[in-house]
Amino acid sequence: MKTVCLVGRPNTGKSSIFNTLTHETNAITLDEPGITRDRIYGYAKYKDKTFKVIDTGGLEFGRGDFREDILAQATFAIDEADIVLFVVDGRTELNQSDYMVRDILRKSNKKVIVLVNKLDTKDKDDLALGFYELGFPIVIPISAAHKRGFDKLIKILIEDLPNDEDLPDRNIVNFAIIGRPNVGKSSLVNSILNKDRAIVSNIAGTTRDATDTPFKYNGEEYLMVDTAGIRKSGKIYETIERYSLLRTLKAIEKCDVCVLVIDASIGLVEEDKHILGMAIKAGKAIVIAVNKWDLVENKEEKRKYYEQLFHFDMPFASYAKVVYISALTHKKVPDLMPLIKEAYLNHKKEVDEMELNNAINDAYNLRLPPSYKGKRLKIYKVRENSIEPPTFNFYVNDKGLVHFSYQRYLENKIRETFDFTGTPIGITFKNRDED
Repeated sequence: MKTVCLVGRPNTGKSSIFNTLTHETNAITLDEPGITRDRIYGYAKYKDKTFKVIDTGGLEFGRGDFREDILAQATFAIDEADIVLFVVDGRTELNQSDYMVRDILRKSNKKVIVLVNKLDTKDKDDLALGFYELGFPIVIPISAAHKRGFDKLIKILIEDLPNDEDLPDRNIVNFAIIGRPNVGKSSLVNSILNKDRAIVSNIAGTTRDATDTPFKYNGEEYLMVDTAGIRKSGKIYETIERYSLLRTLKAIEKCDVCVLVIDASIGLVEEDKHILGMAIKAGKAIVIAVNKWDLVENKEEKRKYYEQLFHFDMPFASYAKVVYISALTHKKVPDLMPLIKEAYLNHKKEVDEMELNNAINDAYNLRLPPSYKGKRLKIYKVRENSIEPPTFNFYVNDKGLVHFSYQRYLENKIRETFDFTGTPIGITFKNRDED
């Protein structure tokens, strides 16, 4: 799918253009750790053609502590895009920040369209001519406020795009290898592929970018993403480190399953839980791989230790299966792939509505919710609302009567009945009269 990103100085109207392009879809705001300004993702659809749109924070250069952050974000957004929309304010003169953005775009070798915004009437379109000075061949006068100039822009954006119905329907398991630096992610990639594709080093941070590798396993198609190790935000000093973090977060966003790699020789640390939390927050299926198991002595005792550790320190991911591997010796690495496939299928699982309601009715009658001030929660109907991850709407008499312990009880019953191993599930309570 073609990706279009908007870049430019603050207050040039990027968000208004984004909203106009994506008016038929719901945008998702990502508030990700380590990013100084939120990025907004959405999809635009015109005449059975769909493309992705990214809105970025305003890029302003000069003195200040955030210059490296801004450069990292600009590099990330531009790298993601097939087409860059460089938004400028048609009512003001070009300034140093505009020229610095221009220089970054020239080095990217991406297709760039200059959008001269805030030209609200046709008689002002001549003002756009001065912006050819930036050196890009396509300059379009527009007005986001008055929806002027978008017909020409959209015609350029959708050219050469296949119709949605012509897109190939490919059932590919997309999974990302995530974790701290130097836990053996690249070695695991090589072990899965059985060849030295990635650079393996004992120097933390060897992998600076996310690298996609398609391959087949047991006749099925997979796409594996090896990512740079994630460090705590406070430990990220270099621009390249911030860029690596952004790429890793992007890999989490686009994958189906996250394989969290933990170093068995070090044990579970706070950064492991932080990284896992990001994957869960993104709604991804999870598999945990405890690597470097060949370095562990008293393996059975250590396994029991890890089981207790995961139970008490990561109860929020109790549905994730754990496999103890050695990427170096390939020990137990073949056991990882079936777990990834299982988590993938459960992440997309749709359950029969009648079976779902029967299971919840049985659970309700087996254990009635506690009453509060003479009122008791009643469940009228349950419906699976979406997948990836599976989410369920409970229609009740009063959602204010739901206690978190009873919600957890209902979630466990759903898991016991339908087996959602490896994936988070969401539960929402709505009053019966809510849509």
